[in-house]
Amino acid sequence: MTNNRFDVSGKVVIITGAGQGIGRDYALAFAEAGAVPVLAEINPDNLDSVANEVRAAGGDCLAAQTDVGDPDSAQAMVDQALTAYGKIDVLINNAAIFASIPSRPFDEIPFEEWQAVLHVNITGSYLCGKSVAPAMRKAGEGRIINISSGTVPQGAPGFMHYVTSKAAVIGMTRVMARELGDHNINVNAIMPGYTVTEIDHASMNDDLHEMITSHRLLKRHETPDDLIGLALFLSSPASSFISGQTIACCGGEVML
Repeated sequence: MTNNRFDVSGKVVIITGAGQGIGRDYALAFAEAGAVPVLAEINPDNLDSVANEVRAAGGDCLAAQTDVGDPDSAQAMVDQALTAYGKIDVLINNAAIFASIPSRPFDEIPFEEWQAVLHVNITGSYLCGKSVAPAMRKAGEGRIINISSGTVPQGAPGFMHYVTSKAAVIGMTRVMARELGDHNINVNAIMPGYTVTEIDHASMNDDLHEMITSHRLLKRHETPDDLIGLALFLSSPASSFISGQTIACCGGEVML
């Protein structure tokens, strides 16, 4: 007998921030698993690049240039997905500002930078969740996966705006889960540790890498491959009775 508990084939999966880093790897992994990724990405060159990668590997995808912090843009992306495929099964709220911001004391963070980080990381997740909710309610099912961060329980210094935004994502996840549970919509959060991708980080160096690794139970760098399995699991029937949870995936760097 075939076990389909972990099957995500045919699912339409919106991935915000899909043009680089972990978002790109989510897109490629879901396409490889037979799902249809909707690539929601603000940078047109990155968007085209990942869409070409998915198609070159034999997958289907929808490339939708999206500013997650703009309500009209977020809604237009969702409308494009519904027009193309008639449904949305999963939303992964991955888009965030982090790599480009330097580490500095909270009272030295420029106000404009504070606003930008909270706007994308909090408001962007809210707007995309708001935009997909009606279609998921109508379908009577759906999955929303919000991306938090292991910096939250650690109170990581130097990034107060980022840590604050990712703490808010946990609260958002819990409220969404309660409000959408009656409609059979599961809402959970993933809490990654610092993950090595092709993106250069403004404040990362070898010493900091080593310090992060030394705090983990599994003493190595985290890569996108470490997060893909959890995202696939939370999108599959195997996780149908899990909602309102924050799951750390960081090699034991934090324990919830």
